[in-house]
Amino acid sequence: MTKVIGIGKQSFEDIIQSNCFYIDKTSLIKEWWESEDDITLITRPRRFGKTLNMDMLKCFFSNQYRDQGQLFEGLNIWKEEKYQQLQGTYPVIYLSFADVKQTNYKDAVLKIKKIITDVYQQYIELAGWEGLTEVQVRQFQSVDPYMDDVTAQCALKDLSGYLYRYYEKKVIILLDEFDTPMQEAYIHGYWNEFTAFIRSLFNAAFKTNPYLNRAMMTGITRVSKESIFSDLNNLKVVTTTSEEYATCFGFTQEEVFAALEEFQLADQKDAVKQWYDGFTFGSQQDIYNPWSITNYLKEKKFLAYWASTSSNGLVNRLIQTSKPDVKEFMEELLNEREIVLNFDEQIVFDQLETKENAIWSLMVASGYLKVDKIEYRGILHVPWYHLKITNLETLGMFSEMFTGWFQNTRSNYNAFIKAMLCGNIKEMNAYMNEVALATFSSFDTGSHPSGRTQPERFYHGFVLGLLVELRDQYEVRSNRESGYGRYDVMLIPRQKNQLAFVLEFKVYNAQEELKLEDTVQSALLQIEEKHYDTELIERGISKSKIRHYGFAFEGKKLLIGE
Repeated sequence: MTKVIGIGKQSFEDIIQSNCFYIDKTSLIKEWWESEDDITLITRPRRFGKTLNMDMLKCFFSNQYRDQGQLFEGLNIWKEEKYQQLQGTYPVIYLSFADVKQTNYKDAVLKIKKIITDVYQQYIELAGWEGLTEVQVRQFQSVDPYMDDVTAQCALKDLSGYLYRYYEKKVIILLDEFDTPMQEAYIHGYWNEFTAFIRSLFNAAFKTNPYLNRAMMTGITRVSKESIFSDLNNLKVVTTTSEEYATCFGFTQEEVFAALEEFQLADQKDAVKQWYDGFTFGSQQDIYNPWSITNYLKEKKFLAYWASTSSNGLVNRLIQTSKPDVKEFMEELLNEREIVLNFDEQIVFDQLETKENAIWSLMVASGYLKVDKIEYRGILHVPWYHLKITNLETLGMFSEMFTGWFQNTRSNYNAFIKAMLCGNIKEMNAYMNEVALATFSSFDTGSHPSGRTQPERFYHGFVLGLLVELRDQYEVRSNRESGYGRYDVMLIPRQKNQLAFVLEFKVYNAQEELKLEDTVQSALLQIEEKHYDTELIERGISKSKIRHYGFAFEGKKLLIGE
């Protein structure tokens, strides 16, 4: 009988006891235990089974589950006698920061203190244990959501000591979604004070804790060591490009195809691969997103299950306000081409808007882009990453993101495109002026852009919007060589007998031009003098089928001519 799929279940115990659909990932237990690493940080995209795996580790190691070895019967880890003997033999401290999404420092720290308090309540019997001194009992009782910062920062280390004395065994600490509050602190502007608090908490729990056997942390991003891990020289970091734990998070193709067989969906293998495959961890390719696969198995419909579970707000804002070259790279990616970049896998949140390539690190860590291969250049073996959009699901996410930039003027934007294809200059001017007026500020980086650079940001965002809107009818290209120069935008029809378009953008220059109409004529003249039509003519498109448009900007005012 086919097993029931429980969507959203994050309790290993519940899944096993309910006999729900489960793909065996207990190999994580063996690989981690035999690594002998003191502190392991594993980064994987959201919805990749991090929480379920951490809960599995808790169920395996915690002495609170010492009589529940049956949870692992029939799974890979139970095939070895020594692991059967290991199950349920350690005191475990388990925490999750997944819900720490407060908009200010005070509430974020209060939430973490509440989480620590809840952990203490799991071992409330220790407060009455005669093995604790009066001072230690007072400390135990002082742990509550309103404790001072120093008490909170030392609380996990203190609890480790109490558990060690009680069970005579060093503890295991499991911290899930460690970086969720980091991202919120960055977005809401309390990064510096929050990281100072969390650095001291981590230092006490993981660095100077003599009662710690080992620890694991999971998250989406590899946060810079300098920001919160500066004191942890015993930290093993596993990113999406690391070889370790490559098949422990996410489903392999073999696992997915077996599940499709089980659910009588074997004929959909190719479509499932196109939609949900594409993630790579280390050299392990063909990793599928578990959230999308389990939802597809249940619903039997091809939908953007994973992409719709987050607002993608941070990535959206960073791309929208980025320099033009980022948008040009995104254009390449949307055209299903590869880009090659060098970046640091460590994410320094407070440098995301100033460090040129930090956004690529964030998108790789988040799973939006996949690393096809890493090329090491020069005597220093500097890594260069070959990147592509992960799959159809993420392609749709980016498309929705770029069209969303014009959401407030959606009807006018669509009307502009229709007018452009029909050659209605009057309507083009009316609609595009409204669109530009409403969206210019959205592409502002916040650094007081000049009148000359602001249209450039708008132009590159506009190109991405065109690319999404017209991808079925036109190949949209920008900033490419043709003739004797580089045109701004070219629309190349995918079918014969359709019109082709060349668009040139110019900013009004009062020293060279008397009025905005002169700027339009200058743009049109440049198209002719530089022979930008060359590429189109070489593709067999006749001159009579090519239309030229000049776009002239003066502040937020725009004029289009042909």
